[in-house]
Amino acid sequence: MAPLNMKKNIVTFALVGILALAFPTKVMCQNVASIVTPQFFDGIKNQAAASCAGKSFYTRDAFLNAAKAYPQFGSGSPEVSKREIAAFFAHVTHETGHLCYIEEINKSNRYCDEQNKQYPCVPGKFYYGRGPIQLTGNGNYGAAGKAIGFDGLRAPETVAKDPVVSFKTALWFWMTNVHPVMNQGFGATIQRINGAVECGGKQPAQVQARIGYYKDYCNKFGVAPGPNLSC
Repeated sequence: MAPLNMKKNIVTFALVGILALAFPTKVMCQNVASIVTPQFFDGIKNQAAASCAGKSFYTRDAFLNAAKAYPQFGSGSPEVSKREIAAFFAHVTHETGHLCYIEEINKSNRYCDEQNKQYPCVPGKFYYGRGPIQLTGNGNYGAAGKAIGFDGLRAPETVAKDPVVSFKTALWFWMTNVHPVMNQGFGATIQRINGAVECGGKQPAQVQARIGYYKDYCNKFGVAPGPNLSC
């Protein structure tokens, strides 16, 4: 039997380890919450028409609850953190029309990639854009569902019904595809989100709109937008 002092030490070490693991996540969440204030979030949403479905669907609380699952979002130095959050919401603003749209306007396209055998389309289900980043395609729905814990293939409509899941899909896509290129400038984030459609001079007005939101939010956060703004 271990001596009493040894037992106390083991318990102490265990508690210290648990706190060490939990503390960084708590700090990150608090950091994001201090930047994404109610005034900032509502300032975006208030620009949408009163009739918009997103007015009652998208909430700051839902976003912050979703962000808890992604502690590396908005991490790093104060400047790096603010730039990433500004970039995220710049794209969200553009994709949803100031948090107006929960689903893509044109719902005629199934966005079904029949070649994707890992995440095959379910008959009758449509994988058009939904949520803050407008998650699109059976591949993304399947992978996001697996990562988050919902049936993205059989119930893609969940993204338009559960606001926390909706923000989680946006943050999942961001952390998987966009976060790794944040150090390359805002232009790289446009490339990752909709580069095939907008970049290379294809839709300059759309690119400039995204840049405009990003610069505006950086200004609100008191940080310079950095280089390489355009894709």
